[in-house]
Amino acid sequence: MTGIDVTPLPAASITSWDDEADVVIAGYGVAGAAAAVEAARSGADVLVLERTASWGGAAAMAGGFIYLGGGTALQKACGFDDSIENMAAFLNVAMGPGADQKRIADYCAGSVAHFDWLVESGVPFKAEFFSQPGWEPMGDQGLMYSGGENAYPFNTIATPVPRGHVPQMQNKKQGEASAGFMLMKPLVEAATAAGARALYDVRVQRLIVESDGRVVGIRARKYGNDVAIRARRAVVLATGSFAYNDAMVAQFAPRIAGRPAASIEQHDGQAIKMAQALGADLAHMDATEVAIFVDPQQLVRGILVNARGQRYVAEDTYPGRIGQLTLYHQDNTAYLIIDGDAQEEAMNSLSPKLMLRPPTWVAETVTDLERDIGLPPESLTATVAAYNSGATRGEDPLLHKKPEWVKPIGTPLGAIDLRESTGGFTLGGLATTLDAEVLHVSGQPIPGLFAAGRSTAGLAAWGYASGISLGDGSFYGRRAGRSAARA
Repeated sequence: MTGIDVTPLPAASITSWDDEADVVIAGYGVAGAAAAVEAARSGADVLVLERTASWGGAAAMAGGFIYLGGGTALQKACGFDDSIENMAAFLNVAMGPGADQKRIADYCAGSVAHFDWLVESGVPFKAEFFSQPGWEPMGDQGLMYSGGENAYPFNTIATPVPRGHVPQMQNKKQGEASAGFMLMKPLVEAATAAGARALYDVRVQRLIVESDGRVVGIRARKYGNDVAIRARRAVVLATGSFAYNDAMVAQFAPRIAGRPAASIEQHDGQAIKMAQALGADLAHMDATEVAIFVDPQQLVRGILVNARGQRYVAEDTYPGRIGQLTLYHQDNTAYLIIDGDAQEEAMNSLSPKLMLRPPTWVAETVTDLERDIGLPPESLTATVAAYNSGATRGEDPLLHKKPEWVKPIGTPLGAIDLRESTGGFTLGGLATTLDAEVLHVSGQPIPGLFAAGRSTAGLAAWGYASGISLGDGSFYGRRAGRSAARA
């Protein structure tokens, strides 16, 4: 997108408008859909501009987790007690250094009501807990740990409670159907029922601004033609992250360059650049989520070591945290050491089998495996000996893996090469108020401009939990819609 002019257009230069509405929303993913529902229900005439041929965005292709808590009806139905304070205690640590604690407090306080809003909007949830390690539930279960809440150190900071709320999808087939679709479909239907319109195959390019600095529209391209869309009250930007803008990734988040994951090619940072051209402020542009491409059922049964043959993370924590630590703190180098029995257990576990990895090396002794991998002499030997010493007592004194997963590593054993097995997406974007106003670098809101979703800096800074993006995207999308309708 480097060649597209994002310079704001003066409204006086527009001789005729091709369409108009009270609230014009760019992007029909989860943030745009939530904004459309609330703006339309607030009485505004709403028009959504979507770049592709259909609604959905990255949300419709996602695992569908929505990170919610504080005592939702689903948590209670599955037998878990949670509180706003407990949820905030976890997120304040788990979202990483620099996380916005005021935003976290705001999100936690509104979390139960947000779940109720999703249900009222037609999003289905099955009151069943999925207890196994995994990236997502194997079936249509509605609740799962999705952020390492029950792993060290978080289980010492806040009472462990699962907060990954997953929309129910009938006849779900792993790797084919997505619970994210069952989040998006009801929201779009609710927006349509409330009167929102949508135009597809429209690529937004520039903001249109009055002489006093107020945003009053969008210049876009539709089938090769320039179109001008007027916003009588406000514009909402909800076009996703910049994970697929190579130049922006190289500038702000170079460690994930060439390895985008869990995002879509339309996530090109266009809304960020359009607002930047007006002087919009940014936040957390260097922050990323990082997935590690291996099955959690294998992770929990082995030990992860770095290039020095040393462990560096509890293997039963959130895999996204393992990915971040591997990429950023271990130079993207990791080996999963697992014995034959544990590998067989993992292969026979409740797992979609899509990410189960065969060993790269197999050996009869730890010394042989250490040599085959090319680790420093006696490094892995010492690590396994120390781990096994604790494991015979059911303990992991070094990294505090839960006792249920702590077993001595036997022989024969193997190592799975996880070098270069990470991929991620960006978490930074436009700086916004809790009412979704886009902030100018002066600290003042830009009149007539709102934003939500991954084009903004949301709850996550240098940490993550599955469901945070769909959570804060839909939560602050609603805020953006209501605020824009009032503008």
